[in-house]
Amino acid sequence: MRRGILAVRSGLTADDLREASAALAGRALELPELARAGTVAAYVSVGSEPGTLALLDALRARGVRVLLPVLLPDNDLDWGAYEGEGSLARVRHAGRMALLEPAGERLGPDAVTAADAVLLPGLAVDARGMRLGRGGGSYDRVLERLERAGARPALVVLLYDSEVVAHVPGEPHDRPVDAVVTPSGVRRFRR
Repeated sequence: MRRGILAVRSGLTADDLREASAALAGRALELPELARAGTVAAYVSVGSEPGTLALLDALRARGVRVLLPVLLPDNDLDWGAYEGEGSLARVRHAGRMALLEPAGERLGPDAVTAADAVLLPGLAVDARGMRLGRGGGSYDRVLERLERAGARPALVVLLYDSEVVAHVPGEPHDRPVDAVVTPSGVRRFRR
């Protein structure tokens, strides 16, 4: 399933990516969970992922504190504050594509527990709200950390329309999300 979704994404043109990014930002900014959020944990899209930079800048313009992940050697995530596109550094991790990460102070893996909403990357989400990630486990750790801390931020995955599917394979540790935002709309799930 992952290979198939990534193959479709790799066929998207620069215009497709630009249009989807603008539509996705518009839809996400309409979410009440983001409208009332003081802190949002998000990520910087890479490659053909649904674009997030316009959304990050719009959140920041609203006065929202935006936290971005920093990939650690064990695939866990540390966090740093987003201060605009100029605050990002391109970091190449062994055997992976380069990621854009915040260049400033590291806030620690537990910083995510202060977020009012967490925007999650993914490859697909199903009718139950179960998210299919890339398989590295970084966001599984984030979700586990939130659960251990008793934190209940809104969990929102950002995808293309075709990536909302009937069923994704699951593992016992998988957690459902509250909503998926695609360029054409928002779908909510019961957690």
